[in-house]
Parts: sequence; structure tokens; C-alpha cells
Amino acid sequence: MNNRIPTEWIKSSHSGPEGGNCLEWAPTYAEATGIIPIRDSKHGPRGGPTLAIAPAAWAAFVTGLKA
Repeated sequence: MNNRIPTEWIKSSHSGPEGGNCLEWAPTYAEATGIIPIRDSKHGPRGGPTLAIAPAAWAAFVTGLKA
């Protein structure tokens, strides 16, 4: 996926002020396309590699985190 997605990235609520090993996702892009883009938050505003996740896979990921 192109790292230059023209959208706002939202950092995980579990990310502290120091950053760390957290994810960012782009909900506006997800709503518009049905694809959930995620990336590593420690790459900063320039971004790093972006993964394109299908909604069913994202739901399974989130469910697994809550288990």
C-alpha cells in the first residue's frame, strides 16, 4: 500500500507520550474504502510501511487482543 495515504492517522490509545510499540490506523480512509490501513507509530509523521487489512481480519485481530 502507498505510504502517502491522504488521510489522518490515529495513534492507539495505549501509546504513551514516548511512543513505543504501538499502531496507528486511518479510520477516514477505512470508511471510504473498506480497507483498514495500519502502520507502526514509531515511524512518525513520515510513516513507514503500511499494511492494508480486510475488515474481517481487523475484527479478528481486535477480538484476539481483548481475549
